[in-house]
Amino acid sequence: MNIALLGNPNTGKSTVFNLLTGMRQHVGNFPGVTVDKKVGDFDINNQQHIITDFPGTYSLYPRSKDEEVVYKVLSDKNHPDFPDTAIVVVDASNLERNLLLFTQIYDLQIPTILVLNMSDIAFKKGKKADIQRLEQEFPGVTIVEMSARVGLGVDRLKEAIENFNPSLTVKSNFTPDFQLLPMEDLENQSVEAEMRFFKIRLIVAKVIAQKELLNDTKSNKIDRILVHPILGYLIFTLVLFILFQFIYVFAALPMDLIDGSFSTLSSWMHESLPKGYFFDLITQGIIPGIGGIVVFVPQIALLFFFLSILEESGYLARVVFIMDRIMRPLGLNGKSVVPLLSSVACAIPGIMAARTISSRKERLITILVAPLMSCSARIPVYTLLIAVVIPSKMIFGFINLQGLILFALYALGLVSALIMSTVMNLFIKAKEKSFLLLEMPSYKMPRWGNIGLNVLEKVKVFVLEAGKIILAISILLWFLATFGPSNRMEIAVEKLKNEVSFSQLNSEEQSHKISSEQLANSYIGIIGKGIEPVIRPIGFDWKIGISLITSFAAREVFVGSLATIYAVNDDGEENKTLVDRLKNEKRADGSKIYSLATGVSLMVFYVYAMQCMATLAVVKRETKSWKWPIFQLVFMGIFAYLGSLVAFNIFN
Repeated sequence: MNIALLGNPNTGKSTVFNLLTGMRQHVGNFPGVTVDKKVGDFDINNQQHIITDFPGTYSLYPRSKDEEVVYKVLSDKNHPDFPDTAIVVVDASNLERNLLLFTQIYDLQIPTILVLNMSDIAFKKGKKADIQRLEQEFPGVTIVEMSARVGLGVDRLKEAIENFNPSLTVKSNFTPDFQLLPMEDLENQSVEAEMRFFKIRLIVAKVIAQKELLNDTKSNKIDRILVHPILGYLIFTLVLFILFQFIYVFAALPMDLIDGSFSTLSSWMHESLPKGYFFDLITQGIIPGIGGIVVFVPQIALLFFFLSILEESGYLARVVFIMDRIMRPLGLNGKSVVPLLSSVACAIPGIMAARTISSRKERLITILVAPLMSCSARIPVYTLLIAVVIPSKMIFGFINLQGLILFALYALGLVSALIMSTVMNLFIKAKEKSFLLLEMPSYKMPRWGNIGLNVLEKVKVFVLEAGKIILAISILLWFLATFGPSNRMEIAVEKLKNEVSFSQLNSEEQSHKISSEQLANSYIGIIGKGIEPVIRPIGFDWKIGISLITSFAAREVFVGSLATIYAVNDDGEENKTLVDRLKNEKRADGSKIYSLATGVSLMVFYVYAMQCMATLAVVKRETKSWKWPIFQLVFMGIFAYLGSLVAFNIFN
C-alpha cells in the first residue's frame, strides 16, 4: 500500500515513522514545491509498503506552506502522492483537539487506521479510551493503541496494516456529503471547525473514562520554574552555555582527528603519487575539498544530538514560548534563538537548526541573518589582524585591549543580525499570517533511537547534498590558482630567477618566492589585480584581494593565503613570522599597507562578508533555491564593502 502518515505536531508521528521504516527512509521533495517529503518503506510478511511522513498539521486547512502540502495532496485524488490508506496518529491524552484533523480525513472517505499514541501518558492522566465504542462511532476505521516512544504497540500496528483492506470504503456518517472548502474561505472553515468540535466533544464524553486527578501535574510544577518570566531566561542561558561548552569541548577532538587524518592522507599521497597536475588536483583540490566537508560533521552531529534531546524531552517548546515575545518585534520567532546562537560555533548547523521554525518568512529571515553571527572560522582572521594593528596593552589596568576588540567584533555581528532582521521584516512579505501556534508537550525521557536517526539524517544531508557543491568549488579554486593564461606564469618565474636578490635566498625561501610569483600570475592573481581598483578605496591591495577570493572557500583560508603570497614560513607559533612581515609591509610611497585603518577595515569586512561557500551551499539546500543564497551573498557583500569603507575613512 501507499500510506500517508498524518497527525498534529507533537503526537509522536515521526517516532511511528521511524519504528516502521528504521534505516529505510530518505528525504525528497513533493512535486512542484520546496517542502521536504520524508519517505520510507517496510515489509510485513513479504508485502512491501511505502509510507510518506507528511508535515504535522492541526487541520486540513493550512496556515503555512508546509501544511498546504497536506491540503493539496488529499484534496486531489489524481495527485501522485494521494494515498491508498491513511495512518492518523493522535495524542490519546488530548483526543478532543486531535480528532479535528482525523474527522476531516475520515469525511474524505480515505481508508484510515487511527493510532491512539501516548496511551501511557493518557493513562497517567487518568484517561482511558473505550476502543470498541470509538470504532462504533467511526465505522470502517481500525483503531490501535500505542506508546511509540517506548516501542509499545508497533506489532499491533503492523498487524492492523497487514489485515487492512483499503478497498472496503465506508461512507462517512460524521459529516454526510462533506466537501473540502477552498483554502481562502476562512469564515466557513471556522464555522466547520466549531461544528466538528461540538460533535467531537459529545463523542469524547462517551468513549473516555476519566478519573479525578489533581490539577497540578508534574509538568505544571516544572513549568512554574522553566517558563517563569525571570528564571526561565536564566535557566535557558545556562542550558545554552552548557550545550555550547559540550559542543566546543567534545567536537574539538574528533575535528582534530579528522584534520590529522587528512594531513596523513595528504602526506601519504605526496609520497605515493607521481608529481604532476593529477597529483596537485588530488592533494590541493580534492583532499582539501573532502576534508572541508567532513570536518564539520562532529559539530553538526553534536548540535543536533543536543537539540534532539531538548526537543524530545519537551523543553524546547518552553524555550520557544519564552523567547517569542522578545524576537517577534524583530521579524524573528521564538524558534530563531537556537539557530542564531548555534551560528557562533558555525553557521552551517545553525542554518540547519532553523528547520524548527514553521513560519516560512521567519525561517527565511533567520537563515539570511545567521551568518552575521561571528563563527569560529573568523577567529584566525580576527586574531591575526588584531595582533598586527592593535597594540597589546591594558585599559583601566585589567581590560586587555586586544580582547576587548575581539568582543566588539562579536557584538557587532550580533547587533547587525538583529538590525538586519528588523529591516527584512519590513520588505519580505508573507502570504500566511505570522503567529506562534505552540503546544506544550508533557515532559518525557528522550527516545534514543529517534535521536540517532535524526542526527544521522542531518549529517547525511549535509555530506551528500552540500558536499557536492563544496567539492566542486574547491576543485574550481584549485584550477584558478594553478593555471594562468598562455605561458605568463613561466615567464614571470624565469624573470624572478634572473634577479640578483633571488640567488641570495636559500632553497626554501626561493621555493616560497616562486610559489608567490606563480600565484600572482595565475587566473586568481590576475583577478586580484583586476579587482584592486575596486578594493583600493577600503584600504586593500591586490594581494589582500587574492586572499579574499581564496578565502571564499572558508574564511580561515585568508591566513594561509597571505602566508603563501608573502612567502612566509608559518612556524606554528601563532603566525608570529607572518605578523611581523605584515607589520613591515609597505606601499610604493613608503606608507604601511597594514595600518590601523586597513586592519580595522579588514576586520569589519569579515564580520559582514559571506566568505563561506559551505554556508551558501547549505542555504541553497534549505531554501531549495539559488535565489536566496545569491541575495545573501550580494547584500552581505554590499554591507561588507560599505562597512569597510566607513571604517577605513574613520581610522585613516
